[in-house]
Amino acid sequence: MISLLSTFLMLILGYALYGRAVDHVFGPDDRQTPAYRLEDGVDFVPMKTWKAFLVQLLNIAGTGPIFGALMGACFGPVVFLWITFGAVLGGGVHDYMTGMISERHDGSSIAELSGIYLGGAARWIMRIFSVVLLLLTGTVFVTSPAALIARLTPDALNTTFWIVVILIYYILATLLPIDKIIGRLYPVFGVVLITMALGILSGIFIGGYTVPELSLANLHPEGLPVWPYMFVTVACGAISGFHATQSPMISKCITSEKQGRKIFYGAMLSESVIALIWAAGGVAFYGATGGLNQALSSLGQSGVVYDISTGMLGNVGGILAIVGVIACPITSGDTAFRSARLILAEMTGLDQKKIKNRLIITLPLLALGSVLTQLDFNVLWRYFSWSNQTLAMVSLWVATSYLMKNNEKRFASLITALPAAFMSAVSMTYILMANEGFRLSAAIGYPVGICFAAALLALYGVLLSRNNARALPRKGR
Repeated sequence: MISLLSTFLMLILGYALYGRAVDHVFGPDDRQTPAYRLEDGVDFVPMKTWKAFLVQLLNIAGTGPIFGALMGACFGPVVFLWITFGAVLGGGVHDYMTGMISERHDGSSIAELSGIYLGGAARWIMRIFSVVLLLLTGTVFVTSPAALIARLTPDALNTTFWIVVILIYYILATLLPIDKIIGRLYPVFGVVLITMALGILSGIFIGGYTVPELSLANLHPEGLPVWPYMFVTVACGAISGFHATQSPMISKCITSEKQGRKIFYGAMLSESVIALIWAAGGVAFYGATGGLNQALSSLGQSGVVYDISTGMLGNVGGILAIVGVIACPITSGDTAFRSARLILAEMTGLDQKKIKNRLIITLPLLALGSVLTQLDFNVLWRYFSWSNQTLAMVSLWVATSYLMKNNEKRFASLITALPAAFMSAVSMTYILMANEGFRLSAAIGYPVGICFAAALLALYGVLLSRNNARALPRKGR
C-alpha cells in the first residue's frame, strides 16, 4: 500500500516540478488563441479552463487506463513504476507539447504538424496512420462499453443493440458543435469518472486488500518479457499516441496559453492516477498476477471490471463504478471519430461550418467503424496498442523538431528527444517480436530496437549541432 501512495505523491511532485519545467521550455505567452481568433461555433469554441480540463481528461481516458492497466498489472508491481515515470517524463510532455504546438498552428492535427516539422512525406504517412488509429480507437471504444452495458440490462438489450445505440450517439457527437453535446455532458461524466476512481480506491482500503509493494521482478504468469510488452500493453495512463490526436481538439478551445499545463499535462497525470488505481485494484482483488491473468482470460476485460467493482463496492457502488468505466470509452470514442473528421477535413479542404460537409466525412467513417466492430476485440487491441505507441514516438520527434527550431536554449529539446528515443526502441522492438508483427526472437529484436533508437538519437545530435552552429553570431558582430 505504501508503494501505491508513493506513486500518487510522485505524480503530484511531477506535475508541480517537472510539469513546470516543461511549461518553461515551451514558453507560453499572452497571444490571442485560435479559440477567439478563429471562432466558428463548431470546432473553434472558447471554453473555461475547468471544462477544457474535463473534456481533455475524458477524451484521453478511454478503456486504456482501465483495461490496459489491468493487463499490465499481470507483470506485477513493476507496472506502477512505468505508469508513474512514463507519465511524468513522457506522457505529460507528449500531451502538453502536441496540444501547445497545435495551438500555435491554429489547432492543426498531428498529421499537419508532422508535415511542417518532419517533411511532406511524413504528413501523408501520418494522415493515413492517424485516421487508421482513430478508426481502431473508435471501434475498440464501441465494443468494450457495449459489452459492459449489456451485462447490466435485460437479455433482449444485448451487445449488438448497444453497439447500434453508441454508434448513433457517435454520429451526433461527431457532427454537432463541440459545446452542444461534448461540452455539456463531459463535465457530468467527469464527476462520475472521478467518483468511480475514488470508489475503487476506497474499496481497496476499506476491504483490507493487499497491494504488492514495488518490485522490478517480472511476475507475468505466461512469461511475457517486461520489455517491450508491458510498455505497449499499458499505453493510456503512461504515454499514448492517441492523445496526440485529441490534444489538438482542445487546442482550438483554450482561452489562454498559460492554461496549457493544467489542461494537457494535468489531464495526463490525472489519467495516470486512474490507471494506478485499477492496476492496484486488479492485483489486490484477485490476490496475485496469476489470478488476475486467469480472470482476464476467462471473463474478458469487461467481466473483470464488473467483478472488481461489485466485489469491492457491492451492487450499488459497483454499478456506479461500471457507469464510470462506460463513460470513459464512450467519451473517447466519440472524439476519436471527431478527430478523424477534422483530419480528413484538412486533407480534403471541406469547410466544416457546413453540416453537409460534415456529413460527407462522418457517415462513411461511422459505417467503416461499424464493420470493424465485428472483429475480435483482443486482435483490435493489440494492433491499437502498437500503432498507439508508434504515434507517440512520432509525435515526440515532431515536438523535438519544434523545440530545435523555436527554442534558443541549446539542450531544451532533450526534454522531448529522450522520451522520443525511448519510445522508438519500444515500438521497433515490439513489432519485431510480437505475434502480430514479425515474431522474431529477443536476440534479434532487442539489439535492433536499441540500434534504431540510437541511430535516431545520433541524427538528432547532428541536426542539433547544425542548428546551434547556424545560431551562433559571427565574429566581429
